[in-house]
Amino acid sequence: MSAAAMAPVSPRPSWLQRAVALGAAVQTARVARRFRAEDDAREAQERTRRALMARFAATAFGRETGIGRTLSYPEFQARVAPRAYEAFTPWIERMKRGEADVLWPGRCTHYAVSSGTTAGRTKYLPITREMLGHFRRTGLDSLCFYARRTGSARVFRGRHLFLGGSTTLAPIEEARPFRAWGGDLSGITALNLPGWVERHLYEPGRAIAQIGDWPAKLRAIAARTAARDLTLVAGIPSWLLVLAEEMAAHTGKKPLRAIWPRLECLVHGGVPLGPFAAELRAAVGEGVNFQEVYPASEGFIAAQDDEPAAGLRLMADAGIFYEFLPLARYDEARISELGGEAVPLEGVRPGVDYVLLMTTPAGLCRYVIGDVVRFVSTAPARLVYAGRTRLQLSAFGEHVIEKELTDALAAVVAAHDLTVANFHVAPRFIDARAGEKRGRHEWSIELKCAPRRRLDRAALAAALDAHLQRSNDDYEAKRKGGGLELPLVRLVAPGTFERWLRERGKWGGQSKMPRCRSDRAIADELEWLQE
Repeated sequence: MSAAAMAPVSPRPSWLQRAVALGAAVQTARVARRFRAEDDAREAQERTRRALMARFAATAFGRETGIGRTLSYPEFQARVAPRAYEAFTPWIERMKRGEADVLWPGRCTHYAVSSGTTAGRTKYLPITREMLGHFRRTGLDSLCFYARRTGSARVFRGRHLFLGGSTTLAPIEEARPFRAWGGDLSGITALNLPGWVERHLYEPGRAIAQIGDWPAKLRAIAARTAARDLTLVAGIPSWLLVLAEEMAAHTGKKPLRAIWPRLECLVHGGVPLGPFAAELRAAVGEGVNFQEVYPASEGFIAAQDDEPAAGLRLMADAGIFYEFLPLARYDEARISELGGEAVPLEGVRPGVDYVLLMTTPAGLCRYVIGDVVRFVSTAPARLVYAGRTRLQLSAFGEHVIEKELTDALAAVVAAHDLTVANFHVAPRFIDARAGEKRGRHEWSIELKCAPRRRLDRAALAAALDAHLQRSNDDYEAKRKGGGLELPLVRLVAPGTFERWLRERGKWGGQSKMPRCRSDRAIADELEWLQE
Protein backbone atom coordinates (compact mmCIF):
# COMPACT_ATOMS: atom_id res chain seq x y z
CA MET A 1 0.00 0.00 0.00
CA SER A 2 1.32 3.42 -0.88
CA ALA A 3 2.00 6.02 1.77
CA ALA A 4 -0.44 8.33 -0.01
CA ALA A 5 -3.29 5.88 0.51
CA MET A 6 -2.86 6.03 4.27
CA ALA A 7 -1.73 9.60 4.80
CA PRO A 8 -4.16 12.05 6.42
CA VAL A 9 -5.34 14.87 4.22
CA SER A 10 -7.24 18.09 4.80
CA PRO A 11 -10.98 18.31 4.02
CA ARG A 12 -12.04 18.92 0.42
CA PRO A 13 -12.93 22.45 -0.66
CA SER A 14 -16.20 23.61 0.87
CA TRP A 15 -17.85 24.22 -2.53
CA LEU A 16 -17.61 20.50 -3.31
CA GLN A 17 -19.12 19.64 0.04
CA ARG A 18 -21.95 22.09 -0.51
CA ALA A 19 -22.62 20.68 -3.99
CA VAL A 20 -22.87 17.11 -2.65
CA ALA A 21 -25.11 18.26 0.21
CA LEU A 22 -27.36 20.15 -2.22
CA GLY A 23 -27.78 17.06 -4.40
CA ALA A 24 -28.52 14.99 -1.30
CA ALA A 25 -31.12 17.53 -0.17
CA VAL A 26 -32.89 17.20 -3.53
CA GLN A 27 -32.83 13.39 -3.24
CA THR A 28 -34.14 13.63 0.33
CA ALA A 29 -37.11 15.65 -0.88
CA ARG A 30 -37.83 13.00 -3.53
CA VAL A 31 -37.73 10.25 -0.91
CA ALA A 32 -40.14 12.23 1.27
CA ARG A 33 -42.61 12.55 -1.62
CA ARG A 34 -42.44 8.82 -2.37
CA PHE A 35 -43.50 7.96 1.17
CA ARG A 36 -46.14 10.65 1.64
CA ALA A 37 -49.15 8.49 0.78
CA GLU A 38 -50.11 5.97 3.49
CA ASP A 39 -50.91 3.22 0.99
CA ASP A 40 -47.87 3.85 -1.24
CA ALA A 41 -45.85 0.97 0.23
CA ARG A 42 -48.56 -1.59 -0.57
CA GLU A 43 -48.93 -0.29 -4.12
CA ALA A 44 -45.16 -0.22 -4.55
CA GLN A 45 -44.93 -3.83 -3.44
CA GLU A 46 -47.46 -4.99 -6.02
CA ARG A 47 -45.65 -3.04 -8.77
CA THR A 48 -42.42 -4.67 -7.64
CA ARG A 49 -43.93 -8.15 -7.69
CA ARG A 50 -45.26 -7.72 -11.22
CA ALA A 51 -41.89 -6.46 -12.46
CA LEU A 52 -40.12 -9.42 -10.85
CA MET A 53 -42.54 -11.92 -12.39
CA ALA A 54 -41.68 -10.62 -15.86
CA ARG A 55 -37.97 -11.25 -15.20
CA PHE A 56 -38.46 -14.67 -13.57
CA ALA A 57 -40.57 -15.81 -16.53
CA ALA A 58 -37.40 -15.73 -18.67
CA THR A 59 -35.44 -18.13 -16.40
CA ALA A 60 -35.11 -21.87 -15.95
CA PHE A 61 -36.46 -21.50 -12.41
CA GLY A 62 -39.48 -19.59 -13.69
CA ARG A 63 -40.26 -22.18 -16.34
CA GLU A 64 -39.99 -25.06 -13.84
CA THR A 65 -42.23 -23.38 -11.27
CA GLY A 66 -44.77 -21.97 -13.73
CA ILE A 67 -44.05 -18.29 -13.35
CA GLY A 68 -45.51 -16.28 -16.22
CA ARG A 69 -45.19 -12.58 -16.99
CA THR A 70 -48.77 -11.83 -15.88
CA LEU A 71 -48.93 -14.19 -12.90
CA SER A 72 -51.34 -12.91 -10.22
CA TYR A 73 -50.46 -13.02 -6.54
CA PRO A 74 -52.87 -15.90 -5.71
CA GLU A 75 -51.33 -17.90 -8.58
CA PHE A 76 -47.86 -17.00 -7.33
CA GLN A 77 -48.77 -18.27 -3.86
CA ALA A 78 -50.12 -21.53 -5.26
CA ARG A 79 -47.34 -22.32 -7.75
CA VAL A 80 -44.14 -21.25 -6.00
CA ALA A 81 -43.17 -22.89 -2.72
CA PRO A 82 -41.14 -21.01 -0.10
CA ARG A 83 -37.54 -22.19 0.07
CA ALA A 84 -34.58 -21.96 2.42
CA TYR A 85 -31.06 -21.49 1.06
CA GLU A 86 -30.37 -25.21 0.81
CA ALA A 87 -33.15 -25.63 -1.78
CA PHE A 88 -31.53 -22.96 -3.98
CA THR A 89 -28.08 -24.55 -3.84
CA PRO A 90 -28.38 -26.65 -7.06
CA TRP A 91 -29.56 -23.60 -8.99
CA ILE A 92 -26.78 -21.40 -7.59
CA GLU A 93 -24.17 -24.04 -8.43
CA ARG A 94 -25.30 -23.88 -12.06
CA MET A 95 -25.02 -20.08 -12.00
CA LYS A 96 -21.54 -20.21 -10.49
CA ARG A 97 -20.39 -22.37 -13.40
CA GLY A 98 -21.52 -19.77 -15.92
CA GLU A 99 -24.93 -21.05 -17.02
CA ALA A 100 -27.17 -18.20 -18.11
CA ASP A 101 -30.83 -17.53 -17.26
CA VAL A 102 -30.97 -19.90 -14.28
CA LEU A 103 -32.46 -17.95 -11.38
CA TRP A 104 -32.18 -14.54 -13.05
CA PRO A 105 -31.77 -13.45 -16.68
CA GLY A 106 -28.14 -13.43 -17.84
CA ARG A 107 -25.00 -14.65 -16.09
CA CYS A 108 -23.89 -13.78 -12.56
CA THR A 109 -20.20 -13.27 -11.77
CA HIS A 110 -20.29 -12.05 -8.15
CA TYR A 111 -21.45 -13.85 -5.00
CA ALA A 112 -21.71 -12.63 -1.43
CA VAL A 113 -20.14 -15.26 0.79
CA SER A 114 -21.89 -15.76 4.10
CA SER A 115 -21.36 -18.35 6.83
CA GLY A 116 -23.83 -19.87 9.21
CA THR A 117 -26.10 -22.33 7.40
CA THR A 118 -26.81 -25.65 9.05
CA ALA A 119 -26.00 -27.52 5.87
CA GLY A 120 -22.44 -26.28 5.61
CA ARG A 121 -19.87 -23.66 6.39
CA THR A 122 -20.54 -21.26 3.54
CA LYS A 123 -23.39 -20.04 1.38
CA TYR A 124 -23.06 -18.08 -1.87
CA LEU A 125 -25.68 -15.43 -2.58
CA PRO A 126 -25.86 -14.14 -6.18
CA ILE A 127 -25.20 -10.41 -6.60
CA THR A 128 -26.57 -9.38 -10.00
CA ARG A 129 -26.37 -5.92 -11.58
CA GLU A 130 -29.95 -5.30 -10.49
CA MET A 131 -29.09 -6.36 -6.95
CA LEU A 132 -26.21 -3.89 -6.87
CA GLY A 133 -28.65 -1.22 -8.00
CA HIS A 134 -30.90 -2.17 -5.09
CA PHE A 135 -28.08 -1.77 -2.58
CA ARG A 136 -26.98 1.56 -4.05
CA ARG A 137 -30.49 2.96 -3.96
CA THR A 138 -31.37 1.75 -0.46
CA GLY A 139 -28.03 2.85 0.96
CA LEU A 140 -28.64 6.37 -0.27
CA ASP A 141 -32.30 6.29 0.77
CA SER A 142 -31.33 5.29 4.32
CA LEU A 143 -29.14 8.40 4.58
CA CYS A 144 -31.94 10.50 3.12
CA PHE A 145 -34.21 9.10 5.84
CA TYR A 146 -31.70 10.44 8.34
CA ALA A 147 -31.47 13.85 6.66
CA ARG A 148 -35.26 14.10 6.52
CA ARG A 149 -35.80 13.28 10.19
CA THR A 150 -33.05 15.65 11.36
CA GLY A 151 -34.09 18.41 8.97
CA SER A 152 -30.64 18.91 7.45
CA ALA A 153 -28.34 17.45 4.78
CA ARG A 154 -25.19 18.60 6.60
CA VAL A 155 -24.13 14.97 7.05
CA PHE A 156 -23.26 14.93 3.32
CA ARG A 157 -20.72 17.75 3.74
CA GLY A 158 -18.10 15.49 5.27
CA ARG A 159 -16.60 12.02 4.77
CA HIS A 160 -18.38 8.76 5.70
CA LEU A 161 -16.40 5.91 7.29
CA PHE A 162 -17.79 2.40 6.75
CA LEU A 163 -16.37 -0.47 8.83
CA GLY A 164 -17.06 -3.21 6.31
CA GLY A 165 -15.38 -6.41 5.27
CA SER A 166 -12.45 -6.67 2.92
CA THR A 167 -13.12 -5.61 -0.66
CA THR A 168 -10.68 -8.24 -1.91
CA LEU A 169 -12.63 -10.83 -3.87
CA ALA A 170 -11.45 -14.41 -4.39
CA PRO A 171 -11.97 -16.40 -7.59
CA ILE A 172 -14.44 -19.25 -7.08
CA GLU A 173 -12.32 -22.21 -8.06
CA GLU A 174 -15.17 -24.63 -8.77
CA ALA A 175 -16.58 -22.15 -11.31
CA ARG A 176 -13.65 -22.54 -13.71
CA PRO A 177 -13.36 -22.06 -16.63
CA PHE A 178 -16.11 -19.50 -15.99
CA ARG A 179 -14.77 -16.52 -14.05
CA ALA A 180 -16.75 -15.86 -10.87
CA TRP A 181 -15.74 -14.16 -7.64
CA GLY A 182 -16.87 -14.40 -4.04
CA GLY A 183 -16.40 -12.12 -1.07
CA ASP A 184 -17.98 -10.07 1.67
CA LEU A 185 -21.12 -8.21 0.57
CA SER A 186 -19.82 -4.94 1.99
CA GLY A 187 -16.69 -5.46 -0.09
CA ILE A 188 -18.64 -6.11 -3.29
CA THR A 189 -20.81 -3.03 -2.80
CA ALA A 190 -17.78 -0.88 -1.90
CA LEU A 191 -16.18 -1.85 -5.21
CA ASN A 192 -19.31 -0.72 -7.05
CA LEU A 193 -20.00 2.65 -5.44
CA PRO A 194 -21.18 5.55 -7.60
CA GLY A 195 -18.24 7.70 -8.62
CA TRP A 196 -19.41 10.77 -6.69
CA VAL A 197 -19.76 8.72 -3.48
CA GLU A 198 -16.25 7.28 -3.76
CA ARG A 199 -14.71 10.67 -4.54
CA HIS A 200 -16.50 12.85 -2.03
CA LEU A 201 -17.82 10.63 0.77
CA TYR A 202 -16.36 7.14 1.09
CA GLU A 203 -13.77 6.18 3.69
CA PRO A 204 -11.41 4.40 4.29
CA GLY A 205 -10.63 4.40 0.56
CA ARG A 206 -10.03 1.45 -1.75
CA ALA A 207 -6.52 0.52 -0.62
CA ILE A 208 -7.37 0.20 3.07
CA ALA A 209 -10.74 -1.38 2.32
CA GLN A 210 -8.88 -4.32 0.74
CA ILE A 211 -7.07 -5.21 3.97
CA GLY A 212 -8.36 -8.49 5.42
CA ASP A 213 -6.43 -8.39 8.71
CA TRP A 214 -8.73 -6.48 11.09
CA PRO A 215 -6.12 -5.14 13.55
CA ALA A 216 -3.97 -3.92 10.65
CA LYS A 217 -7.03 -2.46 8.96
CA LEU A 218 -8.03 -0.54 12.08
CA ARG A 219 -4.51 0.87 12.46
CA ALA A 220 -4.55 1.98 8.82
CA ILE A 221 -7.99 3.55 9.23
CA ALA A 222 -6.79 5.49 12.28
CA ALA A 223 -3.72 6.78 10.44
CA ARG A 224 -5.74 7.84 7.39
CA THR A 225 -8.81 9.38 9.03
CA ALA A 226 -7.42 11.09 12.15
CA ALA A 227 -7.12 14.42 10.33
CA ARG A 228 -10.09 13.98 7.99
CA ASP A 229 -13.44 15.70 8.22
CA LEU A 230 -15.82 12.85 9.11
CA THR A 231 -19.51 13.45 9.63
CA LEU A 232 -20.68 9.81 9.67
CA VAL A 233 -19.37 6.47 10.94
CA ALA A 234 -21.13 3.15 10.25
CA GLY A 235 -20.66 -0.40 11.48
CA ILE A 236 -21.61 -3.16 13.90
CA PRO A 237 -21.72 -1.81 17.49
CA SER A 238 -18.97 -4.04 18.90
CA TRP A 239 -16.63 -3.09 16.07
CA LEU A 240 -17.44 0.60 16.48
CA LEU A 241 -16.27 0.30 20.10
CA VAL A 242 -13.02 -1.28 18.95
CA LEU A 243 -12.58 1.55 16.43
CA ALA A 244 -13.07 4.11 19.21
CA GLU A 245 -10.30 2.45 21.22
CA GLU A 246 -7.97 2.42 18.21
CA MET A 247 -8.61 6.09 17.46
CA ALA A 248 -7.97 7.02 21.10
CA ALA A 249 -4.68 5.09 21.08
CA HIS A 250 -3.61 6.75 17.84
CA THR A 251 -4.58 10.33 18.65
CA GLY A 252 -4.61 10.44 22.43
CA LYS A 253 -8.14 11.87 22.20
CA LYS A 254 -11.58 10.63 23.10
CA PRO A 255 -14.48 10.51 22.47
CA LEU A 256 -14.63 10.28 18.69
CA ARG A 257 -16.15 13.74 18.42
CA ALA A 258 -12.97 15.17 19.92
CA ILE A 259 -11.16 13.77 16.86
CA TRP A 260 -13.89 14.54 14.31
CA PRO A 261 -15.66 17.72 15.53
CA ARG A 262 -18.34 17.59 12.82
CA LEU A 263 -19.26 13.94 13.44
CA GLU A 264 -23.04 13.91 13.69
CA CYS A 265 -24.31 10.46 12.68
CA LEU A 266 -23.51 6.92 13.79
CA VAL A 267 -25.14 4.24 11.62
CA HIS A 268 -25.51 0.89 13.34
CA GLY A 269 -27.07 -2.41 12.34
CA GLY A 270 -26.51 -6.14 12.12
CA VAL A 271 -27.11 -6.80 15.82
CA PRO A 272 -29.38 -5.24 18.46
CA LEU A 273 -27.84 -2.13 19.98
CA GLY A 274 -29.31 -2.74 23.47
CA PRO A 275 -26.33 -3.62 25.69
CA PHE A 276 -23.97 -1.43 23.68
CA ALA A 277 -26.02 1.76 23.78
CA ALA A 278 -24.58 3.53 26.84
CA GLU A 279 -20.97 2.61 26.12
CA LEU A 280 -21.32 3.52 22.45
CA ARG A 281 -22.80 6.91 23.24
CA ALA A 282 -19.91 7.62 25.59
CA ALA A 283 -17.42 6.48 22.95
CA VAL A 284 -18.75 8.79 20.22
CA GLY A 285 -19.54 11.81 22.37
CA GLU A 286 -22.37 14.26 22.87
CA GLY A 287 -24.40 15.50 19.92
CA VAL A 288 -24.04 12.42 17.69
CA ASN A 289 -27.32 11.00 16.35
CA PHE A 290 -27.82 7.25 16.04
CA GLN A 291 -29.33 5.88 12.82
CA GLU A 292 -30.42 2.23 12.80
CA VAL A 293 -30.51 0.15 9.62
CA TYR A 294 -31.58 -3.41 8.84
CA PRO A 295 -29.31 -4.77 6.11
CA ALA A 296 -28.75 -8.38 5.10
CA SER A 297 -26.72 -10.11 2.42
CA GLU A 298 -30.01 -10.87 0.67
CA GLY A 299 -31.19 -7.26 0.63
CA PHE A 300 -31.39 -3.94 2.46
CA ILE A 301 -34.67 -4.43 4.30
CA ALA A 302 -35.44 -1.34 6.39
CA ALA A 303 -34.01 1.83 7.91
CA GLN A 304 -34.90 4.31 10.62
CA ASP A 305 -36.92 7.30 9.44
CA ASP A 306 -38.31 8.50 12.79
CA GLU A 307 -37.63 8.08 16.50
CA PRO A 308 -36.29 4.63 17.54
CA ALA A 309 -39.57 3.58 19.16
CA ALA A 310 -41.36 3.96 15.80
CA GLY A 311 -39.43 1.06 14.25
CA LEU A 312 -37.69 0.91 10.88
CA ARG A 313 -39.29 1.89 7.56
CA LEU A 314 -39.62 -1.05 5.17
CA MET A 315 -37.82 -0.39 1.87
CA ALA A 316 -40.96 -1.24 -0.09
CA ASP A 317 -40.13 0.32 -3.46
CA ALA A 318 -36.52 -0.76 -3.98
CA GLY A 319 -36.90 -3.90 -6.09
CA ILE A 320 -37.62 -6.62 -3.48
CA PHE A 321 -41.03 -8.19 -2.87
CA TYR A 322 -41.68 -9.17 0.74
CA GLU A 323 -44.04 -11.72 2.25
CA PHE A 324 -44.70 -12.51 5.88
CA LEU A 325 -45.43 -15.94 7.33
CA PRO A 326 -46.85 -15.89 10.87
CA LEU A 327 -44.25 -17.40 13.17
CA ALA A 328 -46.98 -19.36 14.92
CA ARG A 329 -47.58 -21.26 11.63
CA TYR A 330 -43.90 -21.74 10.82
CA ASP A 331 -42.46 -25.24 10.68
CA GLU A 332 -38.97 -25.55 9.24
CA ALA A 333 -39.59 -29.16 8.21
CA ARG A 334 -42.64 -28.09 6.16
CA ILE A 335 -41.43 -24.87 4.55
CA SER A 336 -42.45 -25.92 1.05
CA GLU A 337 -46.05 -26.54 2.22
CA LEU A 338 -46.56 -23.14 3.84
CA GLY A 339 -46.78 -20.86 0.78
CA GLY A 340 -50.48 -20.24 1.27
CA GLU A 341 -49.93 -19.13 4.88
CA ALA A 342 -47.74 -16.17 3.89
CA VAL A 343 -49.28 -12.76 3.29
CA PRO A 344 -48.08 -9.69 1.37
CA LEU A 345 -47.59 -6.33 3.09
CA GLU A 346 -51.28 -5.49 2.87
CA GLY A 347 -52.11 -8.54 5.01
CA VAL A 348 -49.83 -7.94 8.02
CA ARG A 349 -50.94 -6.83 11.48
CA PRO A 350 -48.94 -4.93 14.09
CA GLY A 351 -47.63 -6.89 17.04
CA VAL A 352 -47.52 -10.26 15.23
CA ASP A 353 -44.21 -12.07 14.72
CA TYR A 354 -43.62 -12.99 11.08
CA VAL A 355 -41.00 -15.08 9.32
CA LEU A 356 -39.65 -12.99 6.47
CA LEU A 357 -39.81 -14.19 2.83
CA MET A 358 -38.05 -12.29 0.05
CA THR A 359 -38.25 -12.36 -3.74
CA THR A 360 -35.24 -10.48 -5.07
CA PRO A 361 -33.59 -9.27 -8.29
CA ALA A 362 -30.82 -11.78 -7.55
CA GLY A 363 -33.16 -14.68 -8.40
CA LEU A 364 -34.12 -15.77 -4.87
CA CYS A 365 -37.87 -16.38 -5.02
CA ARG A 366 -39.93 -16.69 -1.83
CA TYR A 367 -36.63 -17.12 -0.01
CA VAL A 368 -36.92 -17.80 3.73
CA ILE A 369 -34.12 -15.63 5.04
CA GLY A 370 -34.45 -16.97 8.59
CA ASP A 371 -35.34 -13.65 10.25
CA VAL A 372 -38.39 -12.88 12.35
CA VAL A 373 -39.88 -9.38 12.21
CA ARG A 374 -42.69 -7.61 14.03
CA PHE A 375 -44.58 -4.61 12.64
CA VAL A 376 -44.93 -1.56 14.83
CA SER A 377 -47.28 0.06 12.32
CA THR A 378 -48.63 -0.69 8.84
CA ALA A 379 -49.34 2.88 7.65
CA PRO A 380 -46.52 3.67 7.28
CA ALA A 381 -44.98 0.19 7.18
CA ARG A 382 -42.47 0.11 10.05
CA LEU A 383 -41.05 -2.99 11.71
CA VAL A 384 -38.46 -4.24 14.16
CA TYR A 385 -36.13 -7.21 13.92
CA ALA A 386 -37.37 -9.80 16.43
CA GLY A 387 -34.85 -12.62 16.08
CA ARG A 388 -34.07 -15.74 14.09
CA THR A 389 -36.14 -18.75 13.17
CA ARG A 390 -33.25 -20.89 14.33
CA LEU A 391 -31.52 -20.30 17.63
CA GLN A 392 -28.49 -18.10 17.14
CA LEU A 393 -25.92 -16.32 19.25
CA SER A 394 -24.95 -13.01 17.66
CA ALA A 395 -24.65 -10.35 20.34
CA PHE A 396 -21.34 -9.23 18.80
CA GLY A 397 -22.07 -9.91 15.13
CA GLU A 398 -20.56 -13.42 15.24
CA HIS A 399 -23.67 -15.25 13.90
CA VAL A 400 -23.08 -18.54 15.72
CA ILE A 401 -25.99 -20.96 15.36
CA GLU A 402 -27.15 -23.67 17.73
CA LYS A 403 -25.80 -26.51 15.63
CA GLU A 404 -22.27 -25.04 15.66
CA LEU A 405 -22.36 -24.70 19.45
CA THR A 406 -23.70 -28.24 19.87
CA ASP A 407 -21.11 -29.72 17.51
CA ALA A 408 -18.29 -27.88 19.27
CA LEU A 409 -19.34 -29.06 22.72
CA ALA A 410 -19.87 -32.63 21.53
CA ALA A 411 -16.36 -32.79 20.09
CA VAL A 412 -14.71 -31.19 23.13
CA VAL A 413 -16.44 -33.25 25.85
CA ALA A 414 -15.65 -36.43 23.92
CA ALA A 415 -11.98 -35.48 23.89
CA HIS A 416 -12.09 -34.73 27.65
CA ASP A 417 -14.16 -37.83 28.53
CA LEU A 418 -17.03 -35.79 29.97
CA THR A 419 -20.78 -36.37 30.02
CA VAL A 420 -22.96 -33.28 29.77
CA ALA A 421 -26.45 -33.05 31.28
CA ASN A 422 -27.34 -29.69 29.79
CA PHE A 423 -25.86 -26.46 28.61
CA HIS A 424 -26.63 -22.91 27.52
CA VAL A 425 -24.45 -20.26 25.85
CA ALA A 426 -24.96 -16.53 26.30
CA PRO A 427 -23.00 -13.33 25.75
CA ARG A 428 -21.04 -11.79 28.60
CA PHE A 429 -20.99 -8.08 27.92
CA ILE A 430 -18.23 -5.62 28.72
CA ASP A 431 -17.93 -4.71 32.40
CA ALA A 432 -15.76 -1.61 32.62
CA ARG A 433 -15.78 -1.78 36.41
CA ALA A 434 -14.08 -5.17 36.25
CA GLY A 435 -11.54 -3.91 33.72
CA GLU A 436 -13.05 -5.88 30.83
CA LYS A 437 -12.65 -4.27 27.41
CA ARG A 438 -14.18 -6.98 25.23
CA GLY A 439 -17.26 -9.12 25.32
CA ARG A 440 -17.13 -12.90 25.28
CA HIS A 441 -19.28 -16.02 25.31
CA GLU A 442 -20.20 -17.66 28.59
CA TRP A 443 -20.88 -21.38 28.53
CA SER A 444 -23.05 -22.66 31.39
CA ILE A 445 -22.43 -26.42 31.47
CA GLU A 446 -23.93 -29.00 33.81
CA LEU A 447 -22.11 -32.33 33.99
CA LYS A 448 -23.91 -35.56 34.77
CA CYS A 449 -21.06 -36.76 36.94
CA ALA A 450 -17.80 -35.41 38.26
CA PRO A 451 -14.87 -35.69 35.83
CA ARG A 452 -12.40 -38.52 36.46
CA ARG A 453 -9.54 -36.05 36.64
CA ARG A 454 -9.23 -32.40 37.53
CA LEU A 455 -10.98 -30.36 34.88
CA ASP A 456 -9.06 -27.42 33.42
CA ARG A 457 -11.84 -24.97 32.51
CA ALA A 458 -9.41 -22.69 30.67
CA ALA A 459 -8.34 -25.59 28.45
CA LEU A 460 -12.01 -26.47 27.87
CA ALA A 461 -12.74 -22.88 26.85
CA ALA A 462 -9.75 -22.84 24.50
CA ALA A 463 -10.89 -26.07 22.84
CA LEU A 464 -14.43 -24.75 22.35
CA ASP A 465 -13.00 -21.55 20.95
CA ALA A 466 -10.76 -23.37 18.48
CA HIS A 467 -13.62 -25.56 17.26
CA LEU A 468 -15.91 -22.56 16.68
CA GLN A 469 -13.18 -20.69 14.82
CA ARG A 470 -12.82 -23.65 12.47
CA SER A 471 -16.56 -23.93 11.82
CA ASN A 472 -17.67 -20.28 11.68
CA ASP A 473 -15.93 -17.56 9.65
CA ASP A 474 -17.64 -14.66 11.42
CA TYR A 475 -16.71 -15.95 14.88
CA GLU A 476 -13.14 -16.48 13.71
CA ALA A 477 -12.96 -12.90 12.43
CA LYS A 478 -14.24 -11.48 15.71
CA ARG A 479 -11.77 -13.52 17.76
CA LYS A 480 -8.73 -12.77 15.62
CA GLY A 481 -9.68 -9.14 15.22
CA GLY A 482 -10.05 -8.51 18.94
CA GLY A 483 -13.82 -8.09 18.96
CA LEU A 484 -14.29 -11.09 21.27
CA GLU A 485 -12.26 -12.49 24.15
CA LEU A 486 -11.71 -16.19 24.84
CA PRO A 487 -14.97 -17.71 26.08
CA LEU A 488 -15.66 -18.37 29.75
CA VAL A 489 -16.78 -21.80 30.95
CA ARG A 490 -18.96 -21.94 34.06
CA LEU A 491 -19.85 -25.30 35.60
CA VAL A 492 -23.27 -25.15 37.20
CA ALA A 493 -24.48 -27.27 40.10
CA PRO A 494 -26.23 -30.57 39.34
CA GLY A 495 -29.98 -30.13 38.92
CA THR A 496 -29.83 -26.45 37.93
CA PHE A 497 -31.23 -26.91 34.44
CA GLU A 498 -33.90 -29.32 35.66
CA ARG A 499 -35.04 -26.77 38.24
CA TRP A 500 -35.15 -24.02 35.59
CA LEU A 501 -37.28 -26.18 33.28
CA ARG A 502 -39.60 -27.35 36.04
CA GLU A 503 -40.27 -23.80 37.24
CA ARG A 504 -41.45 -22.94 33.74
CA GLY A 505 -43.55 -26.05 33.21
CA LYS A 506 -41.14 -27.34 30.57
CA TRP A 507 -39.85 -30.48 32.19
CA GLY A 508 -40.46 -33.55 30.02
CA GLY A 509 -42.64 -33.98 26.96
CA GLN A 510 -41.50 -32.12 23.87
CA SER A 511 -39.95 -29.20 25.77
CA LYS A 512 -36.41 -28.27 24.83
CA MET A 513 -33.76 -26.23 26.58
CA PRO A 514 -32.79 -23.17 24.52
CA ARG A 515 -29.12 -23.71 23.73
CA CYS A 516 -28.26 -20.07 23.13
CA ARG A 517 -29.58 -16.55 23.20
CA SER A 518 -28.13 -13.20 22.23
CA ASP A 519 -29.04 -11.79 25.64
CA ARG A 520 -28.56 -12.96 29.24
CA ALA A 521 -32.21 -13.61 30.09
CA ILE A 522 -31.66 -17.35 30.67
CA ALA A 523 -28.02 -17.15 31.77
CA ASP A 524 -28.82 -14.74 34.59
CA GLU A 525 -31.71 -16.92 35.76
CA LEU A 526 -29.46 -19.98 35.84
CA GLU A 527 -26.97 -17.99 37.90
CA TRP A 528 -29.66 -16.80 40.32
CA LEU A 529 -30.82 -20.40 40.85
CA GLN A 530 -27.39 -21.23 42.31
CA GLU A 531 -27.20 -18.32 44.73
